[in-house]
Amino acid sequence: MSSRSEVASDQVAAATARFPHRFGVHCRDGGVDVAVYAPQAEGVYVCFLDRDDSDHTAAERPWREHRVRLLRSHHGVWTAHVPGIEPGRRYGFRAHGATDRAGGRGFNPEKLLVDPYARGITGSLTLDPRVYGWDEDGRPIPGDSAPFVPHGIVMPAPEPARGPRPYVPWAQTVIYEAHVRGLTRKLPGVPADLRGTYAGLAHPATIAHLQRLGITAVELLPIQARLDEVALAERGATNYWGYNTLGFFAPEPGYATAAAQAAGPQAVLAEVTEMVELLHEAGIEVLLDVVYNHTCEGGIDGPMISWRGLDEGGYYLHAEGDATNYLDMTGTGNTLDFANPRVVELTLESLRYWAEVVGVDGYRFDLAVTLGRFGTRFDSLHPLLVGLVTDPVLRHLKLIAEPWDVGQHGWQTGNFLAPMSEWNDRYRDSVRTFWLADQAALTGGHSGHDLRDLATRLAGSADLFGHNGVPGGRGPTASINFVTAHDGFTLADLVAYDHKHNEANGEDNRDGTDNNRSWNHGVEGASTDPGVLAARRRSMRNLFGTLVLSAGVPMIAAGDEIARTQQGNNNGYCIDGDLTWVDWDAAHTGEIPDFTATVTYLLDLRRSHEVLRPAHYRSHTRSGRPTLSWYDRTGQAMEPETWYDPSQRVLQMARVQPEGEGRNLLAIFNGEIEAAGIALPTAEDGRYELVWDSEWAAPDHPSRGAVAGAGSQVTLAPMSLRVYLSS
Repeated sequence: MSSRSEVASDQVAAATARFPHRFGVHCRDGGVDVAVYAPQAEGVYVCFLDRDDSDHTAAERPWREHRVRLLRSHHGVWTAHVPGIEPGRRYGFRAHGATDRAGGRGFNPEKLLVDPYARGITGSLTLDPRVYGWDEDGRPIPGDSAPFVPHGIVMPAPEPARGPRPYVPWAQTVIYEAHVRGLTRKLPGVPADLRGTYAGLAHPATIAHLQRLGITAVELLPIQARLDEVALAERGATNYWGYNTLGFFAPEPGYATAAAQAAGPQAVLAEVTEMVELLHEAGIEVLLDVVYNHTCEGGIDGPMISWRGLDEGGYYLHAEGDATNYLDMTGTGNTLDFANPRVVELTLESLRYWAEVVGVDGYRFDLAVTLGRFGTRFDSLHPLLVGLVTDPVLRHLKLIAEPWDVGQHGWQTGNFLAPMSEWNDRYRDSVRTFWLADQAALTGGHSGHDLRDLATRLAGSADLFGHNGVPGGRGPTASINFVTAHDGFTLADLVAYDHKHNEANGEDNRDGTDNNRSWNHGVEGASTDPGVLAARRRSMRNLFGTLVLSAGVPMIAAGDEIARTQQGNNNGYCIDGDLTWVDWDAAHTGEIPDFTATVTYLLDLRRSHEVLRPAHYRSHTRSGRPTLSWYDRTGQAMEPETWYDPSQRVLQMARVQPEGEGRNLLAIFNGEIEAAGIALPTAEDGRYELVWDSEWAAPDHPSRGAVAGAGSQVTLAPMSLRVYLSS
C-alpha cells in the first residue's frame, strides 16, 4: 500500500492558464507543466512517487505520493504547473468521477494511470487483482494499483535528432525487417553485453552484414514500450513481437543494454537515438513498425493501466450508446477510436516525436485500416490518413500501410493515399503460388494457375497502385513486395513444410495462418535426401530471384539470407528464445548451405542496373519502344488466350530502360516440372548475356557471362528462373 501526501494546488495550476498546454509532463522554469485529457472526470491528480523511507528493505518499500490536484482547463483538459519537479521523477495520474461504464465513465481513483504522453516509462505489470478497475458486475475493485503497474518518468526537454538522414529514394530502397533482440542475440562479432539490444543492432558487426547484403533500410518490429497480454503472462509467455503498446512515446526499455536499463529511461532513449545515428552514418534508414490501432489494456475486462481510466468511452471504439460493448477490429480485445480528434492528435504527435527527436525515417503502420475507420467504415480520406500525407514533417518520411485489419471490409490493399506505400499481400500470394503451391499440384498430377496474376505482380501491381487521381497513380514503389515477413514461415521453412507446427506456442497449434501456399518438396521438415535438398534450394533461389526482379520495393525478413528456420513455426509471436532468434552459427551447418552469396549477388545486380528498379508505370520509351513486353516459349508475343491457359507455364519478361540508356532485362520463368526449350525473342535486343540462373548453387557459375543471340534456343532446368541483360 502506498502512502500519500496531497497538495491542493489550484493556485499553482491557475498560473498555467497563461501558457498553451502541451499534453504530458514537460520541464519548464524549475518545475513541470502538466496536461492530461479526461473530459468526463470530475477531478484529476498528478501523483509524483518516491520510495517510502520507513523501515523496510529496498525491495519492500512502498511508494510515497506527492499528489497535485489539476485545474480543469478547457475542452476536457486538466492542467497544472508543479514547481520543484526534476527529470527522473516517477509519476502517474488518478482520475475520479461519476460511475457509468456504459456511458464511458468508469473512473477508479485508486488506480494509478500511465500518462498517454509519457516520454519515459519504467517498471512492469504485476498480475494482481488491484490492477483491474472493475469487476464483472461493474463494481469498482478496491486497492491501490501503484505498486503493480508501470510508472511514467519525467524526462528533460528533448533535443532534436542529430545528423542528416540518408533519404534513400524509394526506387533504390531494400528493406530488411528485423527484431531488435532476435537479430543480434546470437550474432558473432557483437560483444555479449550488447547482443539483443539497440546498441547491438548498431554495432559494426551488424552494420557490416547489412552493408554487404546491400540493405538500405531496417524495418524494426515495435520498439515502443509494451506489455505482455494477460493471457500470455498467466502462462509465463511473453509478447516477443511487441504488438501490445503501453507507451506511444517511450522506447521499450527491455531492448536496451543492462547498463542503460539500470541508468533509467534517459539512458534508454540515448541508446536508441545513438542506434539511429550510427545506422544513418552507414547510409541505412530506420523504419519503425508502429501499433496505434489498439493498446495493451485488452478487452473490456482487461486491467486499468492508462487510457481506460482517463476516458474509456472516448479512446476506445464501442457500439453506439454502450461503452462496455467494445468493437474489436484488431483481434486484441480493443480498438482505438480514430473518429476521436484526441486519438488522431495523440498519434500524429507521437509520430512527429519519433521523427524529430529520435530521428527515424519512416513507419510501417500495423493494421492500418483501423487508423482510417469511422466506426466500422473505412475511409481513405480519414483525417488521420490525410494528416499523415500532408503533415510538414511526416509527409517527407517513408510511410507504409499494412492495408488490412480484422473488421468489416478490412482488406484495403491499394486504397491508401499517396505518398504512402503498402505491404502487398497479393504479391506474396502470387509468387508463392507460382513457385510452390502450383508446383506441388503439378507433381501430384493436377493443374496450376494461369500466368496473369504473376505477370501483374512482376510489373508492379498497377491494378492496385496505378490509380490515385494522377497519371500512373502512385507507381510501382507503392508496392512493398515480400515473400516472407515476421508473420509466417521463414523462407527456408516455406520450402520445407506443408503445414504449420506451432505446438511450442501453447495453443494446440490453432494459432497462425493455414494459408501458407508452401511446399515441402515431398518431405515434411528436415531431410537428408539430396534430391529433396537440391529442389528446396532451387525453390528458395526462385522465390528470392523473383523478388529482386519485380517492380516495386523488396522487403527481406531477417535471417532469410542465411536460410534460418523456425522448425515450421509460422507464428513465433510469443517465443523469445532460440526458435525465434536468428541462428547465425547454424548458417553453414544446416541442411541448406549458405544462401548469402546468392542474396548479395542479386541485390547487387538490382543496385547496378536501373532497369531492375522501375519507379514509374511507363508504357513506352522516348523512341516509342515498349518498356515492358511479354513472350511465350517460342519467343513470340503472348497471345490473349495464352494468358488464360493454366497449362502454359513458361513466361519471358523483357524490360527496357525508359530513357533508352543502360542495359535491358530479359527474365525467363520456367514453371514446368520438366526442362523447357525456349527461343529468345527476336523483337528485343540482338544479344543477351546470361547473368544468373536459379539452377546455380552459387552465383560464380562457369556459365555466367555466356552470350546468346536473339532467336537462340536455350534450355531451362525444371522449375527455374534465368536472367539475361542486353550485351
